[in-house]
Amino acid sequence: MNPTTGGTPTASATDVKRLSNAFCHAKLLLTAGELGLFEDLQRHGPSGQEELSARVGLHPRAARDFLHGLVLLGLLDQEDGRYRNSPVASATLVPGGPDHIGGFLHRANHMLYPAWGKLTDAVTTGRPQTAGAQDTGAFLRMLNDPAQRTQYLKMMDSANGLVAPHLAEAYDWGSVGEVLDVGGCRGNLVSQLMLRFPDLHAAVYDLAPLADAFAEHTERLGVAGRAAFHGGDFFRAEPLPVTADVVVMGHVLHNWSPEQRAYLVKKAYAAVRPGGALLIYDAVLPEEPADLARTLVSLNMLLVTEGGSEYTAAECHQWLSDAGCQDISTRPLGPTDTLIIGRR
Repeated sequence: MNPTTGGTPTASATDVKRLSNAFCHAKLLLTAGELGLFEDLQRHGPSGQEELSARVGLHPRAARDFLHGLVLLGLLDQEDGRYRNSPVASATLVPGGPDHIGGFLHRANHMLYPAWGKLTDAVTTGRPQTAGAQDTGAFLRMLNDPAQRTQYLKMMDSANGLVAPHLAEAYDWGSVGEVLDVGGCRGNLVSQLMLRFPDLHAAVYDLAPLADAFAEHTERLGVAGRAAFHGGDFFRAEPLPVTADVVVMGHVLHNWSPEQRAYLVKKAYAAVRPGGALLIYDAVLPEEPADLARTLVSLNMLLVTEGGSEYTAAECHQWLSDAGCQDISTRPLGPTDTLIIGRR
């Protein structure tokens, strides 16, 4: 690529410069979320620059450019000097919106953004760049801290809440009596399925400190009578203490090394009742570089876990085959994930 032609930047050079500043776009969004700007506008309605700045704490020097940046990103609309949330911001960035991802924004801002600043270290050492990744007790300490646990639960709800409608369509749930979500956190995914399918019963197997959050969440959603929580460590339980017609492992395997994934798939498949299925979903990688978003998710796992990454469908098929499964299929699951089904 020739960066200049007669002293004038070429289009390709301009594009590369814009790419080098793409982090600015992300930080505009993350800072607005941190300030509660979208929630504030939802509460107070269209607002002028001065009144909005006073409510969320914008300095006069920064306010105009900051708000205009959000307009140009498509997150705010401006009319007659007043700002309001754009439709996409109302749907995704305001609590209670149909596709709310506020929990993910918090994680991106406070965990992923600082970690990506250390990407050079990660790709040259193969080591994670977040403090908790190398501390085996950090995750449990986080779960026992009310403030941190709340943010973690919101992040998990943001992630699996987007998957749930697609999973409801991707499998014949009408014939399923009970589903078990291994690593299902406070049961948001299975709760969404139970709301959709009134005859479905569900269980979650996850770490014991999540039991109270599971009980509160399923009660709030009105499905507690059909839901059960089983606490434990899936690396230590031999076998898993509960079986089901369908076992789900979603956004779980990418946290672990290939050897650990094979072990978990074997254990989860053993918990599937005859005639049932193991459903695995992640941002599964294509065999050749074809999806930047999924590659970035895989690099996220490099930055925040000891051995995690995304993986290909062929790799997952091999783990299922090694577990004894002979009937394996793969299909898309919404725009960001892939579903792999191993039938028993």
